[in-house]
Amino acid sequence: MKHIASVVAAYWIVSISMVYLNKVLMTNSEFSIPAPLFMTWFQCFFTTCLCYVCGELGEVQRRKGKATGFFMQFPAMRYTGTVARKVGVLSLVFVGMMTFNNLCLKYVEVSFYNVARSLTIVFNVLLSLAILRTFVSLPTVACLFLVFVGFWVGADGEVNFSLLGTLSGVTSSLFVSLNSIYTKKVLPAVNDNQWVLTFVNNFNACILFLPLIFFLELPILLQHWTTLFSPLFWTGMCLSGLLGFAIGTVTVMQIKATSPLTHNISGTAKAAVQSLLAFYLWGNPATTKSLLGIALVLGGSSAYTFVAMREAEKKRRTSGLAGGGGGSKSNGSTEVGALLPVKSPGATGSGAGVKLTGA
Repeated sequence: MKHIASVVAAYWIVSISMVYLNKVLMTNSEFSIPAPLFMTWFQCFFTTCLCYVCGELGEVQRRKGKATGFFMQFPAMRYTGTVARKVGVLSLVFVGMMTFNNLCLKYVEVSFYNVARSLTIVFNVLLSLAILRTFVSLPTVACLFLVFVGFWVGADGEVNFSLLGTLSGVTSSLFVSLNSIYTKKVLPAVNDNQWVLTFVNNFNACILFLPLIFFLELPILLQHWTTLFSPLFWTGMCLSGLLGFAIGTVTVMQIKATSPLTHNISGTAKAAVQSLLAFYLWGNPATTKSLLGIALVLGGSSAYTFVAMREAEKKRRTSGLAGGGGGSKSNGSTEVGALLPVKSPGATGSGAGVKLTGA
């Protein structure tokens, strides 16, 4: 029990800290640069370096004949053109997801951040319906309607409403859903190893971000060039990169220590605490509609979690009976439930380059 509590606590601390720190890095006028693309590029660069170092340390442990160890899960990282091209489409989606996620965080209040990005499960189901031609049950539709109403009410109740931030949140939600689909498609290209995919995906993202930064943010970087020599700025950037890498690790740890269902419940509860804390820490104005929007979004997300899990379990039992109970295995890739986000709402880090959704 103590182990589970410590893992859940670590997940909450890393996830909430990452969101809050990123908000500070993008909005604090004293030691930040208003260049979200540059900040996102650095997070991807930091994650790429960490994956490579962890892979080398894993090789050292394997050469020493160790049977266990934290770094044993990391294979040696190698970047090849063949694999990079196979991961290319996912990397484009990943860049879009990270970019619009940070734009959303930059322009909306932290208390509204989870609501602004709450349509991920709606896009999950719509994409599975359009691409996979899956059946969508009435309970699922009811849950999605509740989430959408919560999003609408929350947006209407925002005192400092940002259209750009809200649209960025909606676009980010779409890219999160696409990310989960393309992740499943390209995992075989890296032998189903999540860390190799994280390394290659972030390496690709580092390259893709460079022209965007040059054309869109170079004047901003030149304007704030003195900040680039600030130890405080780079300490915050490195800590942000470390948290972005860590979120992928603690997500896996929480799922292993509990279950995907418990992880989603934990993520929903974390999102509630994260939003409520923001009202106090950032002094965000709270209205009845904004609080109701948060409650509806989290309530609908929780209900969707239970419905999706129940429907997936029902499908597995049906498949087992159809196969005579002889070890028939259900293929979750065609399930709405299979697109259930197994990640914290609002926890999008470059280290979670393999979104367990899917993040």
